[in-house]
Amino acid sequence: MKVILIKDVKSFGKAGELVNAKTGYARNFLIPNGLAKEATKENLEIWEKEQAELKRIEAENIKNAKELKETLEKLEVVIKTKTGNGDKLFGSITSQDISDALKKQHKIEIDKRKIELKENIKSLCTLTVPVRVYPEIVATVKVSIEKE
Repeated sequence: MKVILIKDVKSFGKAGELVNAKTGYARNFLIPNGLAKEATKENLEIWEKEQAELKRIEAENIKNAKELKETLEKLEVVIKTKTGNGDKLFGSITSQDISDALKKQHKIEIDKRKIELKENIKSLCTLTVPVRVYPEIVATVKVSIEKE
């Protein structure tokens, strides 16, 4: 029996998937518990429209992420900080600092968790930092650390 899952069912499928279930399992567990609905002609038509809409939204999100990637790769972020002997920084520059600088200098808001800094920056330098703008799309941002 084909059913459309309404909610995620552990080790069976995710919400929105069309799956084959044993008739007893579907009628006695999935449907009564609100986890699935029977794949009737009407329900399948609604499901297909929802899937088309999700694909359209996904394509739009990917397009926006590619535009953001192009914008980020043209930018340079300059962070001025205090230094000690030998141009060693007091403290370090973190992904939060880079995120704040992007927002302040270029008015682009990027979550600090999307900035993939392997370790904090502890000296004056210029480097490129990867930023994950979408699950499969990674941009690189040029970051310069300078004396204050």
